Amino acid sequence: MHPDPHTPPRTPPHHRRRLRAIAVTLVLGTAMFAAGAVLIDPGSPGTATHSGQATAGARPAGTASALTARLQRLPGDWNTWSALAMAYIEQARGSADPATYTKAEQALRRSLDLQPRGNTGAEAGMAALAAARHDFTGALTWATQAVTSDPYNAAAYGVLADAHTQLGHYQDAEAAVQKMNDLRPDAASLARASYTFELRGDTTRAADLMRRSLTAATTDSARAFAHTCLATLALEDGDAQRALKEAEQGLRASPADAALLDARARARAALGRNGQALADWQRAVDIVPLPHLVLALGEMHQALGHRPQVDSQYALLKAQDTVRASAGSPPDTDAILFEADHGSPARAVELAEQALRKRPFLAVQDAYGWALHRAGRDDEALAHADQALVLGTRQALWRYHRAAIHHALGDDTAARTDLEAALEGAPALHPLHARQARALLQRIGTRP
Repeated sequence: MHPDPHTPPRTPPHHRRRLRAIAVTLVLGTAMFAAGAVLIDPGSPGTATHSGQATAGARPAGTASALTARLQRLPGDWNTWSALAMAYIEQARGSADPATYTKAEQALRRSLDLQPRGNTGAEAGMAALAAARHDFTGALTWATQAVTSDPYNAAAYGVLADAHTQLGHYQDAEAAVQKMNDLRPDAASLARASYTFELRGDTTRAADLMRRSLTAATTDSARAFAHTCLATLALEDGDAQRALKEAEQGLRASPADAALLDARARARAALGRNGQALADWQRAVDIVPLPHLVLALGEMHQALGHRPQVDSQYALLKAQDTVRASAGSPPDTDAILFEADHGSPARAVELAEQALRKRPFLAVQDAYGWALHRAGRDDEALAHADQALVLGTRQALWRYHRAAIHHALGDDTAARTDLEAALEGAPALHPLHARQARALLQRIGTRP
């Protein structure tokens, strides 16, 4: 998300009163963010601090090329170096090019060399970079340093919340989200608040907050993100028509946004429009071949019986995972689920164990449980499937996974409950998984 880079970290008293009137209060006990989501905040974690430390001025906004041109004139402007790094991180999110992360790190190191103390922008930038690389322990260290340097910097609390979430520190994440909203209830803050409700299964409240985030958004990418989330929430509610409407509204302004194309593909698939869904996934992969998009496209070809195209997409996934492993990056859930369903379940278990050590987040718990199930270790699998759903998230895939585990353990009553929840309305399940879930429900039989 993209907070206004020119908003100072402290707000005049009359403005603070107005912001408090619309601030979000999170009284949730335990809360977290949407499954697997990592919000990288490329806005303004580097605005001038309240303590009067010397700065090179408020962090400038602009593209990487514009910021590079500025640095040619002002090579000692450490705020611009951190702004350039955040522009690179944003680029990498859209291009999946790890080399861009290297450029971001070089820019952040330069900023820190120029201003080693109290450089909140570079510290929060290092946290965002670590999170983008799925180094959440490193992200937590840098984010903690950033909020220590400037306890009035809302964006730094956002990155802190992201790190706590992915590390399974859900109450700490909630506290950081609350602090972020207290300081500045902008699009990024409201989006994170939305996630705290989504993972508790309160999609109504989550959608309300995400609509407020959409209203507060100031950039096309922020609005596209909000529409993507609203489409996802509608699918979780079983309302594919509403999901389709949200995705199409976002695509009118951002027609090349891969996440929105993915959201529209899932909505179309839920409505039985498989050919249109396939086209959307193909276009999304053409724009940026992220593993979860490649997997969705490959599984759609599999559902439609297109064997050569299946082999092509799955070969690409294997190649991507080889590159990931050679770089020493931790596996993500897409690699685990791919191996569990289409490769080696034993390798899926190994990957999941690696991931869980680095990122004990709910999505990883689900992937680990599924890998264990596919490897025939259902007694162990159930505990992780339960952990994935412990807070009531409405993730249809996780419910299907747990249903299959319950069935394997002989508990068809529990399996039926999970299957009915996963298939409610127009299901958010991928067509391949929806077919498998319906077949399992048919074998079990409906309730007497």
